[in-house]
Amino acid sequence: MDAAAARAKTGRMNDNLTADRATFVTHLECSLTGEHYAADQLHNLSRAGRPLLVRYDLDSVRAALPRETLAARATDLWRWRELLPVRHTANVVSLGEIETPLVPIARSGGANVWVKDEGRLPTGSFKARGLVMAVAMAKELGVTRIAMPTNGNAGAALAAYASRVGIETIVFCPEDTPEVNVREIAAQGARVWRVNGLIDDCGAIVGRGAAEGRWFDFSTLKEPYRIEGKKTMGLELAAQLGWRLPRAIFYPTGGGTGLIGMWKAFDELERLGWIGRERPRMYAVQASGCAPIVRAFEAGEEHAERWEDAHTVAAGIRVPRAVGDFLILRAVRESEGKALAVGDPAILAAVDACARRDGLLLCPEGGATLAAYQQALRDGEVDEDEEVVLFNCATGLKYPLPAAEQRLDRHAPIDFDRL
Repeated sequence: MDAAAARAKTGRMNDNLTADRATFVTHLECSLTGEHYAADQLHNLSRAGRPLLVRYDLDSVRAALPRETLAARATDLWRWRELLPVRHTANVVSLGEIETPLVPIARSGGANVWVKDEGRLPTGSFKARGLVMAVAMAKELGVTRIAMPTNGNAGAALAAYASRVGIETIVFCPEDTPEVNVREIAAQGARVWRVNGLIDDCGAIVGRGAAEGRWFDFSTLKEPYRIEGKKTMGLELAAQLGWRLPRAIFYPTGGGTGLIGMWKAFDELERLGWIGRERPRMYAVQASGCAPIVRAFEAGEEHAERWEDAHTVAAGIRVPRAVGDFLILRAVRESEGKALAVGDPAILAAVDACARRDGLLLCPEGGATLAAYQQALRDGEVDEDEEVVLFNCATGLKYPLPAAEQRLDRHAPIDFDRL
């Protein structure tokens, strides 16, 4: 990129960040009890031990931001600044968070199936959305040291953004976390430790250290702002589809922050008058080797018990217990959707089919959404003429690929028919 193009790109981003106080946050709210908490103060969970949700003065947003004004802005994540929590633009951090594309997969999915490909984001996954917002707010609220458990991609995003603003970071991951993720976390400035356990075991270590005042706990949903970053998936989706929503969304669900965030985004967009009351059916997709949300959904429970002996090739959704379980289940039920589990063979087959037939390399978690869609289609949960969006949460290049061992000796006779 030449200097003029770089200046133009920077100018477009600055167009999205002109006001010093660029948000309309009023307070935080306990997602279970509705109790209010002051904004602009550092919080983890509510007194009830549940996630806090950021609330906005949406009437003032509607008056200040015509939809046409937003549509004219550059399509990066920060175009939504009035619906995001960062007060002072000096605290915004960015590595270039683009609006991710909707990619049709007609051959492996169907004529009405689209993949929102989150692997195009910085650090190669949708974790960039949540962590860019959480880190920006940590900077704004004076946090200097963060710790977090991760299955891989969240730790990489945290390391990148925290290093960019000079916040010290310690990351704990299960010992079988993909090697590329562990090395990526370390390369981007965090201290990373492999733990002989699962992600909730790592989270317990983070919690003990936070209780001793050693660091701020950045575990999923244990601070209020990752949801706000993740909700931009729903905001983007509505804008990309001309201010309407698809009939169904299939979302890879571990901690469920994105599913919860999108459901919140749709409510805010309706209250702004930008979309109607229609909602997509939300399908929470899990692996059959770690499916606590599916089990709770099928049992009619509001909370999900810990899943023992969790295992799956889709490491990003190997979350035995989610602190926001009731919020995931609430969104699924209110939308008349479902929680679905798919096995590892089906996940790997879906990844292979999408790559070979449509040229899109899904991560295993993204493959799970395609496998779940195919299962739902067979079971009559969805119709093939319904518009459906699947979420691919990371680039498939961060995961082990099948071996390709064929070799050719250029000095020997070449059998071109065999080639």
